[in-house]
Amino acid sequence: MPDSSTILLVDDEDSIQKLLAYPLEREGFRVLQARDGEEALAQFAAEHVDLVVLDIMLPKLDGLEVCKRLRAESEVPIIMLTARDDELDKVLGLELGADDYITKPFSIREFRSRVRALLRRASAPRRPEEDGDVISADELTVDLARRTVEVRGRRAQLTYVEFELLRILAANPGRVYSRRMLLEALWGGADYREPRTIDVHVRHLREKLERDPAEPEYILTVRGVGYRFRDR
Repeated sequence: MPDSSTILLVDDEDSIQKLLAYPLEREGFRVLQARDGEEALAQFAAEHVDLVVLDIMLPKLDGLEVCKRLRAESEVPIIMLTARDDELDKVLGLELGADDYITKPFSIREFRSRVRALLRRASAPRRPEEDGDVISADELTVDLARRTVEVRGRRAQLTYVEFELLRILAANPGRVYSRRMLLEALWGGADYREPRTIDVHVRHLREKLERDPAEPEYILTVRGVGYRFRDR
């Protein structure tokens, strides 16, 4: 059955637009195209968009600035495209709230896999939480039903991925998760994915939750393995 989701494809290269739009439209997606950052924001404001594919190098406003502005007003899934296998670009894109990134050149199969995984995750019904389904650890409170997080009496603004990562870890205090386990839990698979993506999200979570991110109280590193939430 074809997917009728709307995808905003933002890239200034005609060759990339054609390469990516065709397989998406063939699968039934509605594809909106923008070739610079300002046009991307205008399209997003005018249309209902289910997912954004966003190149980093764009005229007028670059992709990182567009990502930052979109994330300030929406939880829409965002995939960043980068022409360089440049760690800084990836890290910046993720810290601004992108859900995933993919480095050119990439296979169409990989691209479709990423798009489908994010759309599936975004449209999946939330598991029915009880009103009292709240995780507490000292001054940290995670309300699963309302998807809110408070730490030391202040609301922490988390991206979708950050909240899901915290939920997985905090619901299983003391359990050690490898990066691969977390990739599979967050995206349904670890194929094509850089394990250091998890490190970026953990670092950003710590910046938002920990009193001192260098000496974390909640999300602990297990050397050579991965991460765990502190024992309660």
